[in-house]
Amino acid sequence: MTIVESTEELGRRDRKKLETRAALERAALTLVAERGLAGVTVEDIAEAVDVSSRTFFNYFPSKEDALLGRSPRAEAELIERLARVPAEMSALAALRLVLLDEAERVQERREEWLLRLKVFEQNPSLLLKLFSGGAEAERRLVAAVAGRLPEGPSGTAHAELVTAVALTAFRVAVLRWSTVDIPLAGLVDEVFSQVAEGLPDPNPPA
Repeated sequence: MTIVESTEELGRRDRKKLETRAALERAALTLVAERGLAGVTVEDIAEAVDVSSRTFFNYFPSKEDALLGRSPRAEAELIERLARVPAEMSALAALRLVLLDEAERVQERREEWLLRLKVFEQNPSLLLKLFSGGAEAERRLVAAVAGRLPEGPSGTAHAELVTAVALTAFRVAVLRWSTVDIPLAGLVDEVFSQVAEGLPDPNPPA
């Protein structure tokens, strides 16, 4: 899962950096959607944003990374939001709350996200990089969830399970959202309700 970065409470210089990063991401997605991954270079992406290749590498180690829309700062913000959820709330309920907030952020950039999903579909080689980077982010989130639970092997195991379930639920909602004109938050809420109910089989059609 990729986390969307907030521009709230940032200074002017930080906002400028976020704007440049976002512009590079959009240019990378647009160019790769048009030409294919092999037909786009870092120089092409930088030129589209009117910056140097050196500036590009200040933000991303490769063109593939620019396509993922992943930001360490944004991942840190997700963990910070989780830390602010009352401790008496269950781990699954806490993750549901912060991922509903994340869904609102993704919804605001719907066209960009639809383009990103299209690029991933057209370039399956990107999935390996997406999953490898996502695994590292998931480990950090697991550690944050474990901090809400009793110490010991059982707490750690539960944190791993509930985080994997929550992120999978979010991904399922995002994939459904890409094919229907329904707000993402509603789909996220729906899949979490199914999980909370124990994933009962749907009723047969009337």
